[in-house]
Amino acid sequence: MDSSAIVGSSISEPHHDMEFESHEAAYAFYKEYAKSAGFGTAKLSSRRSRASKEFIDAKFSCIRYGNKQQSDDAINPRPSPKIGCKASMHVKRRQDGKWYVYSFVKEHNHELLPAQAHFFRSHRSSDPLGNDVRMRRRKTSNAVSKLFSAYQNVDCLENFVKHQHDKGRSLVLEAGHAQLLLELFMHMQEENPKFFYAVDLNEEHRLRNVFWVDAKGLENFTYFSDVVSFDTTYFTSKYKIPLVLFVGVNHHIQPTLLGCALIADETIFTYAWLLQTWLIAMGERAPQVLLTDQNDAIKAAVATFLPGTRHCFCLWHILEKIPKQLQILGAWHDSFMEKFNKCIFRSWTEEQFEKRWWKLVDSFSLGDVEWIRSLYDDRTCWVPTFMKDISFAGLSTSSRSESLNSLLDNYIHVDSSLREFIEQYRVILEDRHEEEAKANFDAWHETPDLKSPSPFEKQMLLVYTHEIFRKFQVEVLGAAACHLKKESDGVTTTYTVKDFENSQNYLVEWNMSASDICCSCRLFEYKGYLCRHAIVVLQMSGVFSIPPKYILQRWTNAAMSRHPIGEKLEVVQSKVRRFNDLCRRAIILGEEGSLSPESYYMALGAISEALKQCVNLNNPVENGMRPDASCTHVVCNVEEEYQSIITSNHKVPDPKLNMGKKAVRIGVACRSQGGVENSGGDKGKVSLVEAGSAKDGFQHMELTDPRSQGVMAMQFHNVVPALFHNVSAPFHTAPSPHMHENR
Repeated sequence: MDSSAIVGSSISEPHHDMEFESHEAAYAFYKEYAKSAGFGTAKLSSRRSRASKEFIDAKFSCIRYGNKQQSDDAINPRPSPKIGCKASMHVKRRQDGKWYVYSFVKEHNHELLPAQAHFFRSHRSSDPLGNDVRMRRRKTSNAVSKLFSAYQNVDCLENFVKHQHDKGRSLVLEAGHAQLLLELFMHMQEENPKFFYAVDLNEEHRLRNVFWVDAKGLENFTYFSDVVSFDTTYFTSKYKIPLVLFVGVNHHIQPTLLGCALIADETIFTYAWLLQTWLIAMGERAPQVLLTDQNDAIKAAVATFLPGTRHCFCLWHILEKIPKQLQILGAWHDSFMEKFNKCIFRSWTEEQFEKRWWKLVDSFSLGDVEWIRSLYDDRTCWVPTFMKDISFAGLSTSSRSESLNSLLDNYIHVDSSLREFIEQYRVILEDRHEEEAKANFDAWHETPDLKSPSPFEKQMLLVYTHEIFRKFQVEVLGAAACHLKKESDGVTTTYTVKDFENSQNYLVEWNMSASDICCSCRLFEYKGYLCRHAIVVLQMSGVFSIPPKYILQRWTNAAMSRHPIGEKLEVVQSKVRRFNDLCRRAIILGEEGSLSPESYYMALGAISEALKQCVNLNNPVENGMRPDASCTHVVCNVEEEYQSIITSNHKVPDPKLNMGKKAVRIGVACRSQGGVENSGGDKGKVSLVEAGSAKDGFQHMELTDPRSQGVMAMQFHNVVPALFHNVSAPFHTAPSPHMHENR
């Protein structure tokens, strides 16, 4: 079969009657088949004739074929995609030179991803002339005249423009890089309509600022919106690409990208546009805490667009500026740092901080230093003493190397070009997804070991994720090296706790009636779990369980649930046990069910019936409710099966048994057919960008209001289908080539 025959609207499955001109043609066919089915491919093996030295045998497979093989002493091993999949195609050469399908295994032991097939490495280097999707995207980039652009409240942003040059600056990019950026956006949105991007143009209609966030980032913010870091390090450190990032952290203590931007400058206008655009991308949901560098422009923009958000400065941003800002100290630098650290990290009360701060300023004659004055004015934004009733979830550290943001430094370098970053951006997304998937897998199949008889350790074993539990476990064990002394009694009891591990004293306040506990080490505020000093006070007070208010849901196995864990931790523990048991049994069922087509369809039928009954059981009220008929329903991959008694011989569960509980995710995409009225005049105005036939992609852009022809992407998500929305970015055709000024 000639390889050209495979190009068409659909790709047929390999069968024994197929013939190919060469083994390369056979592989080309298998790649196209894999691309349409949703998996990556690899050349597994090939064999040459000993006589003629020509190829006579070849085998191609799914990239997940086989099992991972890696030596124990491997340096920086990368995650392997191999999970024992058997899907493959074996071809052989006849005497007449034709190649035929000798064997074909269709079944996979993992989910297929046809919508994301372009991400597989085997499908990235396809010939543009033979790849209809890439050609369509290239043609669209030249022919399409309107692109979804920056959401801007123009009236509000104009208030920030103090000087004309603030509006006139433009993004400095190398030739052709703007077009690369445009193609990336169009490609990402073609793969997932919920991908969001926006651009900001100056008065000359030249690109000034760009923002984008992928669908995974939007989803992560739904669950982990408590604290976000706005990282401008790459821009302020004069990297080649003017990149700024919105970074969050998931329940496995892994950094998540919540947005990326390229900016032209550090003016208030730029940060105001960026924060408002990001806020709109996140569905107008503001974070509880935003961590940034100490910057007046950022401070003003945050106060305007995120008035309900607690704005704080990253500690390491402050500390790394000291050598540059206080060069006058010279040889007194080490002495200053010793007293500075004592003032910052060991002031238990605000009064104690004030006393030590002014003594420090007077001792080193720093009263006239503007930066020192600004630090004091902003003290509530960065000094640990003032960080009560807050949690940074590990995003605020005392050094850059300790921060989660630094993990991205492995991908971005000082001299990285935009072209290189775009390539690395895909790798970042893939690696983040891979690491999260692995952590989820470990949570399903493993249980950490208990290292003590502590009731606190047993309490949190099945509640915290593995990563948090191990850190909490260190605190539980460390409590043995602490000795407490009661300092005062009353409604709130004060203790001094001596930590023999670091030879430091800490102040712990405990209110038993309100179950309030606070330690001067601020571990809970900065990391999100109780410290050893608080644990030893609870233990000596006769309290042998962590108060619910100090168990953050974001660190638990129920972090992705829309239902708060409340005070019934035993419910969470029971749910985790059931979930883990179901996952183990699903694997056993998958192994048995994949052995033959008959057993596969039997297992599939049992799973489908189980899912249907679980939905009816768990959502009796919602069963009669259905979304609008214009919505398209997609039921995601769910494998469930229930058995009330855990057997020791690992028998395959009977599909006729009663069905257990499991969360169901249903995705719904709705396309808006009509316009959206704007009752507020120009307020909340949305701008649209037109990309014409310019040399660099983002030129000759028209700004209009797209809401009359907008598209809204919605998703019904979790146990009870709950509606939340993200705005997608459709392509529009410009009615005229005229340009309108962004007022």
